[in-house]
Amino acid sequence: MIAMLTQMTPFFALIGVGYLAVRGGWLTPEAIAALTRFVFLFPLPALLFRFAADLSLAEVFTWRPVLAYLVGTGAVFALVFVVARRRGETLAPAAIEAQCAVTGNTGFLGLPLLIGVLGTAAVGPILMTLVLDIGVFATLVVVMITLSRQATLDRGLPGRILRGWLGNPMVLSLTAGLVWAALGRDLWPPVDTSLALLATAATPGALFAIGGSLAGAGGERPAIAAWLGGAKLILHPLAVAAALWGAGVSGLVAQAMIATAALPVAGNVYMLAQHYGIAPRRVSSAIFLSTLASLLTLGGVLAWGQT
Repeated sequence: MIAMLTQMTPFFALIGVGYLAVRGGWLTPEAIAALTRFVFLFPLPALLFRFAADLSLAEVFTWRPVLAYLVGTGAVFALVFVVARRRGETLAPAAIEAQCAVTGNTGFLGLPLLIGVLGTAAVGPILMTLVLDIGVFATLVVVMITLSRQATLDRGLPGRILRGWLGNPMVLSLTAGLVWAALGRDLWPPVDTSLALLATAATPGALFAIGGSLAGAGGERPAIAAWLGGAKLILHPLAVAAALWGAGVSGLVAQAMIATAALPVAGNVYMLAQHYGIAPRRVSSAIFLSTLASLLTLGGVLAWGQT
């Protein structure tokens, strides 16, 4: 466990530097927002493209891990949704709370951290969970929010969801990388070198941006935020581990998927909550608490996986 925490400490130290930079007044929240957008649009897609270009579609999507992840994640989503509804929440905030419990910070934290600890062989399962989070559960939440605001789904909703999904730089870069891999062509060396240089900014930029964004995290209903963080850090990896065991999936694939499920709540849940005006401060609190606690919980999951 100590050895695993030692491996993880530099990643969380960069998060801490970003936090202190904003809290100390050296950078403004607007600067962090610009950095976050830069990382999201350029270095992170470059990193994803280069990883995906070295993979085949079968290395990212295999049916048993996909189904196991959907079952385990779906169970936690349903549980947190039902708990919120029984507490008296309406459909939209209950859906947002459920998304908090199953959507981890895979792009900004998971990729650099887990690949640094588990190696590049873990890229395929990590990318698979990223696509399922965006393509299945984020889409489900948008549909549920739309239903909460109108009696029926309008015919234009599928088109808007598809445009949003295809307009996501992470999805586009992953798809482009897999297509390029299928073509069996090498990248022109100057292009490959340029992408490699850009990709090197993804890890420090993303971790710094996480820390800076946490400096502005607001507090609302801390007990609920703690429940959501606990569901994400503990219930989600346990449910995914059980589903993978039931499906007979083991080894590095299972380890990478369980560790990905143990990541703290993703920042894009906050962006969705902010966009629709649904409990953004509650989500912000869940992100803050889960990110702080994840140094220990994620370290424990990774250490357990290597025993």
